[in-house]
Amino acid sequence: MAVIGGGPRGTSVVERLIARHRALGADAPDLALHVIEPYEPGPGHVWQTDQSRLFLMNTPCLYPTVVPAGPAAAGMAASPGGISFDAWRIRVQTGRVAGLSDDDLAECARLTSRDFPSRALYGRYLAWTFAEVVRQAPPGVTVVHHRNEAVGLRRSDEAVGLRRSDDAGGLWRRDDAAEDVAKDVAEHDVAENDRPGADSPADEHGPADPWHILLDDGSRLHVDDVVLALGHLAATLTPEQARLQDVAARHGLQYWPPAVPADVAWGRLPARKTVLVRGLGLNFFDAMIQLTEGRGGRFSPADGGRLEYVPSGREPLIAAASRRGVPYRAKASLDSYVPRSVTLRFCTPARVLAFRRSGVQPGFDHDLWPLLHRDVLWAYYTTLCRTTDRTLATPAELFLAELDAAVGTDGPAWEAAAGDAVARAVPADLRLDVEALAQPFARHRFADGEEYAAAVLAYLDADAAGSAQGEDDPLKMAIGALNAGRSVIKQAVADGGISDSSWNAELRGWFEPLVEGLASGPPPVRIAQLAALVRAGIVRFVGPNPSFGFDPDEGLFRATSPWVQGDSFTARYLVEAMMPANRVTTSLSPLMRTLLEDGTVRPRTLMGEDGVPVTSAGLDVTLPPYRAVDSAGRAQDDLFVIGLQLSSVQWGTAIAAEAGAPLEAGGRTLLDADAIAAALLERAGAQDGGP
Repeated sequence: MAVIGGGPRGTSVVERLIARHRALGADAPDLALHVIEPYEPGPGHVWQTDQSRLFLMNTPCLYPTVVPAGPAAAGMAASPGGISFDAWRIRVQTGRVAGLSDDDLAECARLTSRDFPSRALYGRYLAWTFAEVVRQAPPGVTVVHHRNEAVGLRRSDEAVGLRRSDDAGGLWRRDDAAEDVAKDVAEHDVAENDRPGADSPADEHGPADPWHILLDDGSRLHVDDVVLALGHLAATLTPEQARLQDVAARHGLQYWPPAVPADVAWGRLPARKTVLVRGLGLNFFDAMIQLTEGRGGRFSPADGGRLEYVPSGREPLIAAASRRGVPYRAKASLDSYVPRSVTLRFCTPARVLAFRRSGVQPGFDHDLWPLLHRDVLWAYYTTLCRTTDRTLATPAELFLAELDAAVGTDGPAWEAAAGDAVARAVPADLRLDVEALAQPFARHRFADGEEYAAAVLAYLDADAAGSAQGEDDPLKMAIGALNAGRSVIKQAVADGGISDSSWNAELRGWFEPLVEGLASGPPPVRIAQLAALVRAGIVRFVGPNPSFGFDPDEGLFRATSPWVQGDSFTARYLVEAMMPANRVTTSLSPLMRTLLEDGTVRPRTLMGEDGVPVTSAGLDVTLPPYRAVDSAGRAQDDLFVIGLQLSSVQWGTAIAAEAGAPLEAGGRTLLDADAIAAALLERAGAQDGGP
């Protein structure tokens, strides 16, 4: 069998296979496992161990794991090589991990559970875990790493007359004679399916032919089962991005498309020249830090808990823009992932999963958001009453009693009742409008760039101060409730848990951008550093809803915002601060393109709100253990999918597994890996002649 992709998801599958194999003991079949990964197995592409340590994770040490860890994993087969990142960090600090560099040791020495590690160090943990799991594999398990890219996957090239074409990038193609053979094979398959009692095309049925995997060096592997754990893939540009790239090529400008930050040659951007940066999410902070501290600048403490930036003189001038006009909010400074003061009372697994158990398919806006909205309001106002030095119009105890009664009201009347309680007690400037947080400067016009810069700087300072207050900041606690609820919502919406139209228009349409911008932000230090760069004149902001184009008079890129009057930015350089789109139909991966063209896999189609079919970003798969569905609607017993390409049936597939979290929620990716491992071993046992 083969796992294509040896990053975190592929590593989880390998670990689960070995752990389950060990648990079977003498009944376990012999297992030959091929891991196909062009980078180091474990870290894969994104988590390479030699990348800059300025690239930080956006989760603290206490959060991530790539293997089942903690009490929540007690029901799973144990793996001797399986510990969470934080447990590994502690092991490093106590001298129980060999082979690390001085930089690894130094970073581990200064980290605590609440700190944010570098992506390079997390990659080191992933590499160690993969190596340790494989080292401790029981007899009968062989793991081979192929440092190659898989560029093709087909059933049997002999059966359908496929041959390698050197003039087609090393991929397979058919010649004319082979087309006749393929037609005969297809007609045979149809005849077999027409037999009385034969499986229909929609049934789960996998052909007996083995898989043939073509690697980028021209070699081939022949395996019975395949797991696609492909992770981030290069993608085609959007029409607008392609237009900007074309403009750059024709006018001698530089357009830098979406990319993994560690792949970007940041040193090529010139000092003291304006660089347009589109995107204020996590990739923006990677660009920001490489172009400042990465060029010798220094941050130092200043008055009021702020930071001051001392430039090196080699920085470019960064003009940043995004639709919201402001960056993602920073994480709060906490000693736990979910704030200890936050308890979900309404958006609980029992309540959100009750719909599915009763046979009802809920809508997000109608059924799920009202539950989470209650918890968010309660977290905010209870924290406000505990921490504010402002006098409320109603005594805090009475106000909270009224709010408690309101959020406990059944039906849609709860929201009006809660609003009335808030209006009677809380000053207008202290009230929380959750959905408005997605557009903090909505419908606000600014006279010029200076006015807008001052507004963003005040926003950044307030955000940094709120992060520093941790459990005592009402807004950060509301965001903490959102984040806690996100894990519960993931359970409810997975595998068709809500309607297609609700998935598209509601969950993905407005809630995902909201919660991403609030709960998926950078470490607190990054917002404080950004504020310091604004004060130093290194970073400016274009404004909300920006437009990017080419100014023929200047011969430069130009970025403007309709909400900031009389100001715009021009530059020879435009950087897209974002990852390539996670959409299988636009993937540039030779493997994914071949799979789609051959009909081996297909994207999942959803029904839009207007009744028009919508092609989803991910692959069409069965219910867990997620077998791929081909273009004829047949589920393939021997082809499994895990990770980002499951975005058609799961929400939040890019988020790492949470150490100690319930496997159905924060540890869902580990549950998926375990289910796939169980299915693979069952098939291997049957092929060996077992029961």
